Amino acid sequence: MQLPEDFIRETRQLMGSERFSRYIEAFDEEAPVSIRLNPQKRGEWREIRGEIIPWCLEGYYLEGRPQFTFDPLFHAGCYYVQEAASMFITHILRNICHLPSDISPLSVLDMCAAPGGKSTAMLSVLPEESTLVSNEPIPTRAQILLENITKWGAKNCIVTNNYPRDFRKAKARFDLILCDVPCSGEGMFRKDPATIGEWSLQNVEKCWRLQREIVADAWECLNPGGILVYSTCTFNTKENEENERWIMEEYDAEPITIPTEPSWGITGSLLEGFDAPVYRFIPGITRSEGLFVCALRKRGEWREVRGKRNDLRQIQSLSILSPLTAHLSPLTIDLAYFEALKYLRGEALVLPADTPKGIVTVSYKGFPLGLVKNIGNRANNLYPKPWRIKTTHLPTEEIKIIDIQ
Repeated sequence: MQLPEDFIRETRQLMGSERFSRYIEAFDEEAPVSIRLNPQKRGEWREIRGEIIPWCLEGYYLEGRPQFTFDPLFHAGCYYVQEAASMFITHILRNICHLPSDISPLSVLDMCAAPGGKSTAMLSVLPEESTLVSNEPIPTRAQILLENITKWGAKNCIVTNNYPRDFRKAKARFDLILCDVPCSGEGMFRKDPATIGEWSLQNVEKCWRLQREIVADAWECLNPGGILVYSTCTFNTKENEENERWIMEEYDAEPITIPTEPSWGITGSLLEGFDAPVYRFIPGITRSEGLFVCALRKRGEWREVRGKRNDLRQIQSLSILSPLTAHLSPLTIDLAYFEALKYLRGEALVLPADTPKGIVTVSYKGFPLGLVKNIGNRANNLYPKPWRIKTTHLPTEEIKIIDIQ
């Protein structure tokens, strides 16, 4: 794999020869495959064939890459396929959300959320009754985000399609904001080789400027005492430590230390003279792809939060793609494996003869997949067309990634 010469020169100088050599050697290794379980849909797990990810209680490394497309439990939102380093957001929240009961639930914004991995991760650990606004500025990506949030099944999440400046104009306010900002993507080179051809020093310059614009909008939306989590999937200091330093200087932000274990292989600051807490995941050193993340607190006292209604009023002027709840029929028919795949492909089904006519929820192993309209001799498929399995080749036997009793 041919990496850009400018990238090699800059990154070797940044990481040092030994660390850079370990990173380069990682390109000859298979990228780790990992999933994160949905605690709201755990049911009776009998077996997870994998190794627990140490910084995420719900995360597991798998031994290989199974055909997730052919697992109905994946489509039912029982788990999310996510790169391991990105699951670190659950560890961050578990360590900063132990707040007095009179200031929870929290109002949270994921500013650049598609495809939804970090949003669904946050939904697993936020205090009860918290509200998450999961936002994506690009419309096509916002639809993917909507699909993943809907399947995850959270009742306290709203998907929106707005630019960061729109939240600032609406004077929306949040207790915690995640800015997983667009970046030059250096940390994804092993997982997604296509990103290599998109990299350039000019793009790095473009990215760090855009990132500061996003942070400036986010900071205006952060309540006093609130927390900004800033992350990228890149290595260079311009998009990482230098941006954190800028946030600290520009807004008098207080960096937050997150406890970690040496065995996790997380790297601290690589910017000379800057020792604020940062958390770098480097392939070959951590069992993950590349990630940079830090957390900063806005000076001031926490405000009291009195439920979700005020938070909803704040975003009425913005583009909302989904309500807080998804509606399913109380009448449910559980499908066998290959019937579930037929449903996910958009095919009509034949339900048991005694099934009442009308709207029916179909499920797999007790977990809802979606709706059909039973007209008697068949049930017309109401599964959204963009979500349907496109392949014409089905497996010859059941795909089992997690076993459920």
